[in-house]
Amino acid sequence: MSPTGVPGVEARAGKFAGPSLIPALNAIQARLGWLPREELETLARDTRRPRYEIEGLISFYPHFRTTPPLKVALHVCHDLSCFLQDGEARIAELRERHGDAEDVELVEVSCLGRCDSAPACAVNEHPASIDAVEELIAAARGTGVGHAAAMTRTEPWPNDPYPAGSGVAERYATLRALLAGALDPGELVTTLKDSGLRGMGGAGFPTGQKWELVRGAQGPIKYAICNADESEPGTFKDRQILATQPHLVLEGLLCGMAVVGAEEGWVFIRHEYGPEEHVLREELEALRAAGIIGPDACGSGRRLNVEIFVSPGGYILGEETALIECMEGHRGEPRNKPPFPGVYGLHGRPTLMNSVETFADVPVIAQRGAAWWQEQGLGESVGWKFFAISGHIERPDVYCVPMGTTVRDLIELAGGVTGGRAVGAVQPGGASSNFIGPDQLDLALDFGSAAKAGTMLGSGAVVVLGEGTDELAAATNVLRFFRNESCGKCVPCRVGSSKAHEILRGVLDEGVPLDGPRRARIIELEEVLRKTSICGLGQVALGPVLSVLGLDKGGAAANPQPKPEGT
Repeated sequence: MSPTGVPGVEARAGKFAGPSLIPALNAIQARLGWLPREELETLARDTRRPRYEIEGLISFYPHFRTTPPLKVALHVCHDLSCFLQDGEARIAELRERHGDAEDVELVEVSCLGRCDSAPACAVNEHPASIDAVEELIAAARGTGVGHAAAMTRTEPWPNDPYPAGSGVAERYATLRALLAGALDPGELVTTLKDSGLRGMGGAGFPTGQKWELVRGAQGPIKYAICNADESEPGTFKDRQILATQPHLVLEGLLCGMAVVGAEEGWVFIRHEYGPEEHVLREELEALRAAGIIGPDACGSGRRLNVEIFVSPGGYILGEETALIECMEGHRGEPRNKPPFPGVYGLHGRPTLMNSVETFADVPVIAQRGAAWWQEQGLGESVGWKFFAISGHIERPDVYCVPMGTTVRDLIELAGGVTGGRAVGAVQPGGASSNFIGPDQLDLALDFGSAAKAGTMLGSGAVVVLGEGTDELAAATNVLRFFRNESCGKCVPCRVGSSKAHEILRGVLDEGVPLDGPRRARIIELEEVLRKTSICGLGQVALGPVLSVLGLDKGGAAANPQPKPEGT
């Protein structure tokens, strides 16, 4: 029995109970641009929390800063999609042009979630393509960069049951039916189970089964969370779902709350998604004004409340238990499992957590039925699937296609490879997935087919490498991301990813082949990380590298594991 009284639960020693200080730290930084010492002392005094707790949070999360910002904060992405669009050369140009400027702070950062406009940057948190950087720097030096608008569309996606132009009054039909008693919660769970809907955040766990588990969990208080923290290179589909379907995301979350018995829900969103956060806040305001949520949701007498929790940064927070640790006000380090969040989640309560896309699919399944959803897929696959495609592609964007669409067809839909080149390799499921070769372009994009091919569907991020690309350099770029984003909790991930990256950089910089002892060492490190890392980050970190080494043999070499997003 652990000190918490729950078998298998990690001790909370050194972790303070009480409200999370992260929203307060976010608010200070939003107001002042940084976290001055006197503000931290005031926060510690007002909340009666020790300074070392606050310093522990600040030192862990990359968004927090303890020095005053310069006039221009220029953040440039150096991860795979941007790397493939000549990102290194573009960053070098920016350093040459602005590196000596006294008012410009140029920082290379992990993926900004703007892979469709690669190489991507952000100037004073205003996201854009590097092509617009000079204009934004000029604005930052003047009156300010202003607020970026989310990218929208006029026609509904195929998974939207509501007509274009409809508002709150016409939408939220499934939630209204649940709260009015016209739709039985158990019936909705059964429909989700029969539909075959699986978690679209990476792990692919059956959605209906997860809802049933949390619904049956013991306890008077339960919570629900929408994981909108997609932070993996090549992944930006959830960004566009939030921008164009906030009503579906929120309705799916609220339906989940109504089914499992939760009164409090959150959308946990990465801080780089400011434009999409604004869209969500507008929708929530409309819901409160219409009485859809609040103390008497839809006139049912039930209380339903949804808030937005802005992430202070870090890819590891996509892992559900690290996300919960963050929301509780701790460093975002994954917990050992079991127990799982459905039994012991936020504040030790049963917690339902699904991804943006998963929640967005719930309303249409509820309204059109499980059979309809199953019919939308191709072959043995079911439903619709959102894919973000980037890299060497003519029209990088988000596409909603039937599950089971082939890699080849998706590439053609996105305009083909830039310059008319042939395909050299593809990552079909984001940075966590193993590369496949040009002989596997007829691979059906679904969970089972991807696994059989030695890769995985992951988060639905397809990154295309044109023929002639240095695939080992691309894979090493991916490994650098995982090394940088490791939370450091477990030694295999923290040390192993650094050692492997050092070996591979030596190979690339020296121009020698990766053979003999070096190759053996990489294979050994991959096995250690895969078998002994606590969470999916370390388990998949070296898979893409091994898959590149095995491409000449017709497939990926590593054994893929679920990626950190388990929702």
